[in-house]
Amino acid sequence: MDQPRNDPGSRNPMDHPPEQESGADGSPKFGRLLAVLICAVLLIVVITFASEAYFS
Repeated sequence: MDQPRNDPGSRNPMDHPPEQESGADGSPKFGRLLAVLICAVLLIVVITFASEAYFS
């Protein structure tokens, strides 16, 4: 408690949490997400055509 919390000369005057390091750890895998989304859309298309052929 030597230093006040809102010291204008301090490096972090608003007490923000430290920034996370940038890198591959924990970053989203957009290529994998895109592949999953394409597979989901193709599955929906196959189900639509199959149900249309079955019920018609």
